[in-house]
Amino acid sequence: MSGGKRRAYESPGDLARPLDRGSASMRRPAATAFGAVLVVLRVIAGVVWLIALALQWRHLLESDFGIVIDGDVTAQEVSDVGLAVILVGGGVVLAVELVFAVLVYRGSNWARITVMIVATISITWSAIDYFGGDAEITLRTTLITLALDILVLLALSSRNARAYARRRR
Repeated sequence: MSGGKRRAYESPGDLARPLDRGSASMRRPAATAFGAVLVVLRVIAGVVWLIALALQWRHLLESDFGIVIDGDVTAQEVSDVGLAVILVGGGVVLAVELVFAVLVYRGSNWARITVMIVATISITWSAIDYFGGDAEITLRTTLITLALDILVLLALSSRNARAYARRRR
């Protein structure tokens, strides 16, 4: 190929073969660093979402689920336990996601692929909810996380990010 252009189609065998661009001394591409930063931003968005959920928990139970807790101690305790389970579970998921951000930044290929799979599932889930008519994509709901997932997918699926993650060490 002249002019340094890439072919429009690359064989799966070529894509599966690790590139030997300076092996372990290969510089971290901007796409990998940007992808890791986006995963961290996704974690921050998750923390904000959990805080908002905790602050609006009682209103959410009343408006969306029709559960009124006025003065009922048992219902309040069950509600508090339910909220605690959601917050702890969400915190664990966000902590794992933060570990994946560090692994992606360091060049782990399996972490990069796992993050891309999770982003794909999240994007697909949002699309199914939207086209099913059950959910709206707004700034208050899923727009920020959806945009971050799309950007993560684009950054980490780039040729340079793949080459960095698959380099010979």
